[in-house]
Amino acid sequence: MDFSHSSRSRELLDRLDRFMREKVIPAEPVYASQLAGGADHTRWRQPPIMETLKSQARAEGLWNLFLPDGEHGAGLSNADYAPLAERMGHSFIAPEVFNCNAPDSGNMEVLARYGTPAQQAQWLKPLLGGSIRSAFCMTEPEVASSDATNMRATATLDGDEVVLDGHKWWSTGIGHPHCRVLIFMGLTDPHAPPHARHSMVLCPLDAPGVTVERMLTVFHDYDEPGGHGQVRFDNVRVPASNILLGPGRGFEIAQGRLGPGRVHHCMRAIGAAERALALLCRRARERVAFGKPLAELGGNGERIAELRMAIEQARLLTLKAAWTLDTAGPKAALSLVSQIKVVVPNVAQRVIGAAIQIHGGAGLSDDFPLAALYAYARVLRLADGPDEVHRAVVAKLELKAQQQHGDAR
Repeated sequence: MDFSHSSRSRELLDRLDRFMREKVIPAEPVYASQLAGGADHTRWRQPPIMETLKSQARAEGLWNLFLPDGEHGAGLSNADYAPLAERMGHSFIAPEVFNCNAPDSGNMEVLARYGTPAQQAQWLKPLLGGSIRSAFCMTEPEVASSDATNMRATATLDGDEVVLDGHKWWSTGIGHPHCRVLIFMGLTDPHAPPHARHSMVLCPLDAPGVTVERMLTVFHDYDEPGGHGQVRFDNVRVPASNILLGPGRGFEIAQGRLGPGRVHHCMRAIGAAERALALLCRRARERVAFGKPLAELGGNGERIAELRMAIEQARLLTLKAAWTLDTAGPKAALSLVSQIKVVVPNVAQRVIGAAIQIHGGAGLSDDFPLAALYAYARVLRLADGPDEVHRAVVAKLELKAQQQHGDAR
């Protein structure tokens, strides 16, 4: 098992690190000030500094780094992209700067892997260029979406068209002023086997019958400018050629998309934890109470050590998952991907929570990035499957493996 980075990955990481230190981190307060202060009808606007940073990142070749396809992206393996994703995780604005932000990255992977030439020309090309953004419409408000086979929304074939009907929510990115296309997942054949019933369909946001009913708050915040929308599809008709890969193959696409995407999420969460620990240590050294630095009070030194060890363990587990995806494929990595999806957000939440505690009231404010990072870590325990579902996957695979080992003995 080799977690060393290729020369290409090391070179990109050096350049990315420098760009983060010199341009992205200093731009965070500018981004916040450009976004803040608007009335409700103006909150969904792109801060100009983001477009400036995107242009600079693209000019420096720090663009579409997540795509393993060398034609469209950097051509990196999961293991080689992992440290880059971690470094981006230090800033909540960084993924978009490098055109590596969810859900666009996952949607681009889907189009690059499964899209037809026509679909790629219409949607993948502008997404790769960063001129448009996208959303993914899967979760539904009326059913327990942790079991995706519960989906009630339909994608019904009608001649040379497919008709989309249903109610979706937590459609991330749909509020962004540059959002133009949605990937809709719906039931096509209710009589097929459970994982062959659903289709993924490309749907323009401005198609007749698509209504963004409201934008949802996350911890009392709209997470603008992208946000998370509740969307109604009412007799939305698009060409049948908008179906990705073919009718009934939605779950097949989802599984191909989710493995690498979960590694990306987890490495970014580790980056968030690293930034939080750095802020914690700085505060603990510089802040004095009762005549001593905070680092020397209340077991804080031991707490710092425990957090460092937790981050290292989470990183190693995530790198193992990435390495297994690269060397043995998604099926072999299934348990590991579910393991990191539970372990990493919980570690990040723990580290960021400790950093907030050390900062006191300041940690709850927007004077530091900790509150935003904490919300991100907590949301990640639900996004792409809740902890409980992933624990069930790990348990099921472990019981099966142990039974096989027992039979072999």
